[in-house]
Amino acid sequence: MDYYRSFMHHFWSEHIWLPPNTTWSDISPESSEHINHTNSKHLFFPMPMAFGMLFIRYILEKYWFAPVGRSLGIKHTRPKKAPSIPALESAYITSKKWKHKQIQGLAKQLDMSERQVERWLRLRKGQNKPSTLTKFCENAWRCTYYIFSFFYGIYILWDKPWLWNINECWTDFPHQSVTKDIWWYYMISMSFYWSLCVSQFFDVKRKDFWQMFIHHIATIVLMSSSWIVNVFRVGSLVLVVHDAADILLEAAKMAKYSGFQKVCDFTFATFTIVWIVTRIIIFPFWIIRNTSIDAPRIVPMFPAYYIFNGLLILLLVLHLFWTYLILKIAYNAVNAGQMEGDIRSSSDNFSEDSNENENNKEKENKKSS
Repeated sequence: MDYYRSFMHHFWSEHIWLPPNTTWSDISPESSEHINHTNSKHLFFPMPMAFGMLFIRYILEKYWFAPVGRSLGIKHTRPKKAPSIPALESAYITSKKWKHKQIQGLAKQLDMSERQVERWLRLRKGQNKPSTLTKFCENAWRCTYYIFSFFYGIYILWDKPWLWNINECWTDFPHQSVTKDIWWYYMISMSFYWSLCVSQFFDVKRKDFWQMFIHHIATIVLMSSSWIVNVFRVGSLVLVVHDAADILLEAAKMAKYSGFQKVCDFTFATFTIVWIVTRIIIFPFWIIRNTSIDAPRIVPMFPAYYIFNGLLILLLVLHLFWTYLILKIAYNAVNAGQMEGDIRSSSDNFSEDSNENENNKEKENKKSS
């Protein structure tokens, strides 16, 4: 217990988290009658709120998104199951990624062609994938949240001086009052990201699973640290900038699952433009530029500032990685004439498109024979 107290005492040192000549009592909620400082204890609120968020998602998906999806012709059908072959099943449980030599060995052992073994593997990987309706509901939930979050953020920030002059983020810092609308904006946003940390393990698995998980954790740590040291003004700008493109991304996925290919293509093209403008231009050249260059000229620096700014740069690195994937998908889509496969990140398993192409090839082979 003594080690724990000593660790917490040093970890929450005022010399690390607060500007020079500032103490925790100076920015406590009771320190001033005129300034409503943030309360670090409120950071526990988003955790139980996250379960409320998951409950709202469940209700919306079951009674709204799923019926809408069915009305659009989206089926709740599972991919075709692989035939029961104990030797292949045993090998699959041992390793889900087979090398060509392993496929050759299994084919000889079971008197099957390599193509048959590869097809069994493809079906086996695909049989646990969620249905198209499940993926549609997931994207509909996220799209609904991002629409609410973005427009609510614009609404509450419209009369805030730091939206129009970002240097106002540092005026009177750290003695800045947090208003009720900003309080709710932070709590709701954090509860959403906490809910994503839970639901991500049950939602559609994608190749950028861990990048997304790191993104969620970094966002929560970033918001928490900005709340503790009263940098919520910059935090509110980061939130509203990030929500804009996510609306279009989820809408493009919904259009694809609904069969509206042209709508999907147009939405994805718009998403790509908005993504680059908000994440690759506005975020680094407006927000990070201010926190890295302008802020040190206005307020004295302290260690937590570098943690805060480092997390912003980490988010930018993730944006650059995703931008590469987005541009790669856009390039392939232009060559193919339409958007193919999953958007921004593909499933760990073989895509449904691949299964469909495989089935089509088999049908053609049967016809030709």
